[in-house]
Amino acid sequence: MNPSVAHAELIATFKRAQADAAHKFGLIKTAAQKGPKAVQAAAETAAKATKRRDSYAKKLDALGVSLKD
Repeated sequence: MNPSVAHAELIATFKRAQADAAHKFGLIKTAAQKGPKAVQAAAETAAKATKRRDSYAKKLDALGVSLKD
């Protein structure tokens, strides 16, 4: 069964959010060289990206779409 266009757009948005969250967590390692304030800012940004990703995952789950890695 093919997902509808809305499902496909939501899946694409989720995948972008997932990649963004992974990228933000990678930035924490880079920020570690710049000091504790940079690490804190990077961690907060990563947490927001993770929250966005989880929000999209929850919407997909409510629609019955499962994207297991």
